[in-house]
Amino acid sequence: MKITIIGTGYVGLVTGACFAEMGNHITCIDIDKVKIDKLKKGIIPIYERGLQKMVNQNIEHGNLFFDTVATDAINQSELVFIAVGTPMGEDGSADLQHVIAVAKEIGQSMDKDMMVVNKSTVPVGTAKIVQDEIETVLKQRGVAFKVEVISNPEFLKEGVAVADFMQPDRVVVGAKSEEAFDIMRRLYKPFMAKNDRFIAMDTASSEMTKYAANAMLATKISFINEVANICEAVGADVNEVRRGIGSDSRIGYSFIYPGAGYGGSCFPKDVQALIKTAQDHQYTPHILEAVEKVNKKQKEVLGAKINRYFDGNLIGKTIALWGLAFKPDTDDMRDASSITLVKYLVNQGAKVVAYDPEAIEVAQEYYFKNLEGITYVTDKYEALQGADAMVLVTEWKEFRSPDFNDIKTKLSNPVIFDGRNQYDAIELVKKGFTYFQIGVG
Repeated sequence: MKITIIGTGYVGLVTGACFAEMGNHITCIDIDKVKIDKLKKGIIPIYERGLQKMVNQNIEHGNLFFDTVATDAINQSELVFIAVGTPMGEDGSADLQHVIAVAKEIGQSMDKDMMVVNKSTVPVGTAKIVQDEIETVLKQRGVAFKVEVISNPEFLKEGVAVADFMQPDRVVVGAKSEEAFDIMRRLYKPFMAKNDRFIAMDTASSEMTKYAANAMLATKISFINEVANICEAVGADVNEVRRGIGSDSRIGYSFIYPGAGYGGSCFPKDVQALIKTAQDHQYTPHILEAVEKVNKKQKEVLGAKINRYFDGNLIGKTIALWGLAFKPDTDDMRDASSITLVKYLVNQGAKVVAYDPEAIEVAQEYYFKNLEGITYVTDKYEALQGADAMVLVTEWKEFRSPDFNDIKTKLSNPVIFDGRNQYDAIELVKKGFTYFQIGVG
């Protein structure tokens, strides 16, 4: 199947590579010429496990192409995917300017009937907005091509996005016609060889499904963090509480890990966008507002613990930071708890020495650009040399079983603040560490 994907960000690039992997002819379009030139050479702008290899192989096999001009690709394709960003606006709503711009470009370019698939995360009702925009341009051109806009939200987890796409737990498609459902079933059939996980619905429900899914997961995270804070206050251990409640099959263990708050490109933006959508329809989403409030406060927990330990005086202290990305197996730092923590420590007069396997470059070039008080190292143990404390922020695999004897030797003060509750408290105390977790009284 010939497919055009407009937008080569996280979603567009993964989608394009995975469709190409199944033998489809994919052209990915982006207005960023520098990015496209690099992609043609197999240089990808993000870190995602398995993606580099997949992109390179499909370029070599003649299944995956990149361009800055969309017209020819659009008119040679059976489907055109919109996969551009929908950043959060100042009022918390999803900014649809890029989606609308692509819709207008499709309307200006198409010379036949077209099916357009919206892969971007968008508010309920966007499929109609995109259809109206395309039809307006077609009317202005004086042509009467038919267009149907299909909703096909992504449910990819950063770090394992390629695996998620290749073996999806569900494929949600919102459309009006059986023709649209049929072509989407054909497209996704190779990904569902063992079980049919195709879920057909109307476009509004499809758009809502994406927001509801992310809001539910964010709710679980904020809930366990709220419980963790109560545990700390009353002298309980949230790790034991988690085991106790997670064993209930109605609750389960997924997404009830206490920590320093959620981040990334999806949960913060999507929760706020759903809040704004509800408010725009005269409904107050009390639970979602609480989820967001708890998460914002949770990002301050580690800094507060460190400040208390040092009796409110962090001036001149050196803090070794393990992890900058919002989660392991990605270089994404959008809304990461490390951002709140680093800026807090530096503002309090501390020096931060940071290590992350993938996110150092993006931290230097964007999130902490020109920030004095932070330095970076390329080895996790190097960050510890002479530091007054170590802080674990991101649960990368290489942090799970470190050499605690080496850690103790390198730290000037054997204290660890664990923002992900990764280590055995009894073991560390026996080794002579002062050890702090989230939610342990």
